[in-house]
Formats: sequence, structure tokens, C-alpha cells
Amino acid sequence: MPATLSGQLVVAISSRALFDFEAENQVFEAEDDHAYMALQQQRLDEPAPPGVAFSLVKKLLAFNAGGVPRVEVVVLSRNDPISGMRVFRSAAHYGLSIERGVFTRGAAPWRYLRPLSAQLFLSANEADVRSALAAGVAAARVMPLSRQASAEHPGELRIAFDGDAVLFSDEAEQVYQRDGLAAFREHESERARQPLPAGPFKPVLEALQRLQHEPGMRIRTALVTARSAPAHERAIRTLMDWRIEVDEAMFLGGLAKGEFLREFEPDFFFDDQAGHVESAAAHVPAGQVAAGVAAG
Repeated sequence: MPATLSGQLVVAISSRALFDFEAENQVFEAEDDHAYMALQQQRLDEPAPPGVAFSLVKKLLAFNAGGVPRVEVVVLSRNDPISGMRVFRSAAHYGLSIERGVFTRGAAPWRYLRPLSAQLFLSANEADVRSALAAGVAAARVMPLSRQASAEHPGELRIAFDGDAVLFSDEAEQVYQRDGLAAFREHESERARQPLPAGPFKPVLEALQRLQHEPGMRIRTALVTARSAPAHERAIRTLMDWRIEVDEAMFLGGLAKGEFLREFEPDFFFDDQAGHVESAAAHVPAGQVAAGVAAG
């Protein structure tokens, strides 16, 4: 029988999200892919430094302890196959059990998400992220120069999510963008007991909740949103309706999120708005969910 990834959380990740290839990428942008490939070939025996999503991947793979496959990480990259050799060698150097990869040498790789049954895609390429989201896969454009994850929680996977357009649909955000804050608050207060439609990252949060019951890493999640009272109630009731729990909830009423995230110390933070991601990236690994009316 052919191998199957059924029943696992499948995460597809680009080379630049997993490893720090920024120096090599500068060569690519200044010259061409041949110069880039030559440089990667020269560095085949040199492990690449960890990238912005390295901590997230390392901790997710820890759920496979004991030989039970629960999380599959696949490299899905615009890199060429030679550069792919360095990716696999770097993963082996750090003890990351990554066995599968698709390398497309510049072609759009997101189309392979469906045969992989991927539930999450992390990439530095905005076009690929938008295409993945349009195809119904939770995806985020990582900020390669984000601050690395804290090393203070080696036994705990920490992930923070924005609400609207990430965990939830952007239904309420559309009201805010169109009619302003007062209309948004009225809209949400009137619908406080009506669950919000699901956003692209609801399946990811559901998968994390299932993993919480497995041995390995502990998981701590946070909702970090610009909502404030009274609009907080609909968000909480939506999670209750979904039977999903988060450990922390921050209703910041428009305050910059970065310093709050610095204190939470997530392995990754997902938000749809570029300004919030920029604020976060100065303190923690962050990525933009390029979906919804406010994503730009």
C-alpha cells in the first residue's frame, strides 16, 4: 500500500521560512538563480542557520516522540533540487525528522498542497500564500527578519492568533472598515450570541487542541485581538460554540500588539494586518495571513 499522511497535522513550509537563507537570497536578487544555485552547492556541507519558523517546526515534530506519526512537516519550496539537498542536510544536522520535500525551481509550489493534504503553509512568498488561502489552506507569509523565538519554554509549544480574518471570518472587520468603530461595536453587541463564521486558521487551532491530548510537547495558545469590550463577547462565545479553548485572551482595543506578544513569548504569531505583524516581528516570530478586507 502507498504511504499516507491521513490523520496527521501536515505542515508545508518553504526553505526561507525554516532556515535563514537571507544571504543566499540577496545573491539571487542581485544576480540570478544560477549564482544562487552555485552558492548553495558550495555550502552543501554548511548547515543553514535556523529561520523564523524553526522553533515552531522543531516543537511540532516533538509530538512524534515514541514513533507515532502525529505531525508531518514537508518542505514546499521554489528552491531548486540542489538547494533542496542543503535543506535536507541542514534539517538532519539539527535533528529535524523531515523526509519529504517538493522543490520547483521558481514555479509556484502551492498547487502541491492539495495532494499533500496540508493544513498549514508557511512561506516568505506573498503570492504563494495568497494562492494557498484562495485554495482553502491556512497560510501565512513569514517575516524572515522577525526576532527568533524565545528559548525559555523548551517543553511547550506556544502559538498566538489574531481573531478576525484569522481564526474568525472577516465579517465584522468589513463592518469596521466600511462604517467605523461605533458601527462595529453595535454590530458585534447585537450578535454577541451568534457565532462568527470560521476563518482560515480555525482548522489549525482544532488540530492543536487534538494534539494537546497527546504525549510530547505541552501547548499554550493565545487570542490576541484589537477587539475590546463589548465586542469581546462574540469572540469568546464563538470559541465556546466551537468547543475550542485558548489559554490566554488579550482584548487590546487597538493597542500595539508587539509588547504583549513579547511577554507571551510565542513560537509564532499569526495576524492578517501588516501593521500588527510589523509590531509583532520586532519581538517574536510572526507571519501575515494575507486574507480579508484589511490584509491589503
